[in-house]
Amino acid sequence: MSSEDDASPTRQRVQKALSAAGVASRRVSEDMIEDGRITINGVVATLGDKVDPSTDVICVDGAVVTIDPTRRTVLLNKPVGVISTVEDTHGRETVVEVVDVEERLYPIGRLDADSEGLILLTNDGGLTQRLTHPSYGVDKEYLVSVEGSPSRGILRQLREGIHLDDGVTAPASVSELQPGLLKFVIHEGRNRQIRRMCEAVGHPVTRLVRTRIGTITDNTLKPGEWRDVDGAELRRLEEAIAESLAG
Repeated sequence: MSSEDDASPTRQRVQKALSAAGVASRRVSEDMIEDGRITINGVVATLGDKVDPSTDVICVDGAVVTIDPTRRTVLLNKPVGVISTVEDTHGRETVVEVVDVEERLYPIGRLDADSEGLILLTNDGGLTQRLTHPSYGVDKEYLVSVEGSPSRGILRQLREGIHLDDGVTAPASVSELQPGLLKFVIHEGRNRQIRRMCEAVGHPVTRLVRTRIGTITDNTLKPGEWRDVDGAELRRLEEAIAESLAG
């Protein structure tokens, strides 16, 4: 690590990189290095190691730290009718057009056009992989309005798994907050999954809002509004991903 092109202007001591990323002060970062809590590309870091924020993967307690200043992640409250893709052949507005920034960002996962709520856009491919691959099991929370009021038996079916044309859904957390208003927490990402689940049990969805992605939530964003996700939020998200893998 430190022996490879240390003179490169992009390389810096790992404690400086951690401080710049807002993880901890340089002094505290040095203590964390000495305690063996920091890895660089899977190898336990030592004092004096240098990193390139644009290429090296730095982890704290197993959670990836984003220190590349060129990486950007934003949180959008997607309105109904906006498409969760980069481009749309039918000329409909996309999430990329709503989040008008210089960087080329890509949506992480999808919300169908009729659904609304939180969606992340990023140019961090590693984060996209960790949030979309089923093995990471990142929870997503939804508020779902349905026709009628599901019985206890129907709620149990939704929790235990529904037979769909692409297989049985994984166990989910489903509760009724009030008649016809359900809260779903799932970690799968099948196409229109919750809508198909509710349709299958005779309670079609009338409104679906995603309210949380892992540890990231924000009830102050109005439909169409977006903001940058800060370093502390990303660290909490990465820690949750690491805990999910460890569990």
